[in-house]
Amino acid sequence: MLEVETPRDLARYAGEALGASGWFTVTQEQVDRFAALTGDHHWVHVDTERAKAEMPGGVTIAHGFFVLSLIPQLAKDIFQIRKRGKGLNYGLNRLRFTAPVPVGSRLRLRQRLLAAESAHGGTLFTFKNAFDIEGRERPALVAEMLLLIFD
Repeated sequence: MLEVETPRDLARYAGEALGASGWFTVTQEQVDRFAALTGDHHWVHVDTERAKAEMPGGVTIAHGFFVLSLIPQLAKDIFQIRKRGKGLNYGLNRLRFTAPVPVGSRLRLRQRLLAAESAHGGTLFTFKNAFDIEGRERPALVAEMLLLIFD
């Protein structure tokens, strides 16, 4: 894990791979809870009986936005800023859901710091995030995400 003192210290790593998180197992309970929160109850996510008959592998798949929402949790394994203020999501430049995530899959987050610049009284970071699916070549998703972090 990369540990730095301040956001400005992290900015020095612009252009570099920061590393990968530990593995995270996607469960049906998590997918069901995400469906309840978002109202997205499409059968491919929540109907395990229908999935047995109609889905490749016979299992449901995680919502793409559920996988995306794991970035803050898994990024804690990759880097830490010891002295920092608030951090705000600033947006996405690019997001692609590139492979389905069957329930029971293990995921890990890989991050690269693409850029860092002073903005709005803080440091605006652009990260490239990719979620690996254990045992597969193609990532689950690739997202270029911006995060504004204050000292």
